[in-house]
Amino acid sequence: MKRSGYTDLPLHTGSVPPWLAQRMAALGGAISESIILDYGIDEYLARLADPFWFQAFGCVLGMDWHSSGITTSVVGALKRALGPKAAELGVFICGGRGRHSRQTPAELISVGERTGLDANALVRASRLSARVDNNAVGDGFQLYLHAFIVTREGHWVVVQQGMNGQTGMARRYHWHSAGLTSFVENPHSGIAGQPQGQIMNLVDRGAVPAQGAILEIMRQQPEKNLKEISKLVMDKRHEVGRHCVDLKRLGAVLLTAYERNLSDFASALLLEKLGPRTLQSLALVAEVIHGTPTRFRDPARFSFAHGGKDRHPFPVPTKVYDRTVEVLQTSLEKAKLGDKDRTAGLAHLHRFVMTVERKLEPEADFDQVIAHEHRISPSLGGHSVFGPALPPGRPAQRLLFDV
Repeated sequence: MKRSGYTDLPLHTGSVPPWLAQRMAALGGAISESIILDYGIDEYLARLADPFWFQAFGCVLGMDWHSSGITTSVVGALKRALGPKAAELGVFICGGRGRHSRQTPAELISVGERTGLDANALVRASRLSARVDNNAVGDGFQLYLHAFIVTREGHWVVVQQGMNGQTGMARRYHWHSAGLTSFVENPHSGIAGQPQGQIMNLVDRGAVPAQGAILEIMRQQPEKNLKEISKLVMDKRHEVGRHCVDLKRLGAVLLTAYERNLSDFASALLLEKLGPRTLQSLALVAEVIHGTPTRFRDPARFSFAHGGKDRHPFPVPTKVYDRTVEVLQTSLEKAKLGDKDRTAGLAHLHRFVMTVERKLEPEADFDQVIAHEHRISPSLGGHSVFGPALPPGRPAQRLLFDV
């Protein structure tokens, strides 16, 4: 099993506005297809099973960088984007939040009919993963979201989330079928959430006396433990803080995008003439597609691709978002016709940014970056749940910026 970690996910209310939901589906689907095309379906499942990558993925899609809503919105976006292409891609996304989670068994039975997979086994895996997280680990969180992602080969990932109304926190759990031998012996690929003190874990190795008592009463023997692994603590504050971001890695992205010679070369890698702001976003998207697990320890950095719907770190630049989707979707279409140069360009871009990071070691001026993004936001179609971004005391035409 892959070990991932813990993430503090403050509970946020509200919904994703349609103008962002549509874009999240388009970009999330394109990123997913790119990973499947370049690395295969099993690698895509491994990414979804990693809480750190999952958080970074949600950030690059423009969702609130730290909130519980990332889980719901990402699952919803992927279900909308990949559902119509399930047979083509070989991946089926079932379940979701609330009433959608209760439809998971029926959806898995439908998948079994379409693929010949053992639907009963899949339904059992779905129910057991939910029962373990909801009942066997008494951590104070009650599940409200359950998503089951399965491939035509029968490999699967479960992403589910619980809430603790008293603390205002959420905890996300990840399961991965790779290497799974028991639902009560290290079954998780990761549990994401802020530790809430002493946890009752009925499948812990240290709970042998409790296991004995339960055995006498229930005649069932819980076996071993669900391990809590490393920690990724997302800040409760809405603002993205400098302590949340690796400034050298962000600096490499910005230097590549805005330094003329570097940006010209980076654009050439993608066979495009791109403005610096789109190049900035594409560099972060390329990292989500091609980066190694160690690159996602600061998921907040990926919010510098497309901001957030709550204006943190800045409003969503819709013009840049649309251009990013356009470049990525065009690359995918050409790759499906045998022209891999465009998709290879993203991999080249990622390696180039890492070279800049390693050799030049630039460090972003965090406050200056945030201020710059807010200044140019109106010209980039900046939008949030509060409405369009307004010019900071000057005419919008003076803020025109090349995307």
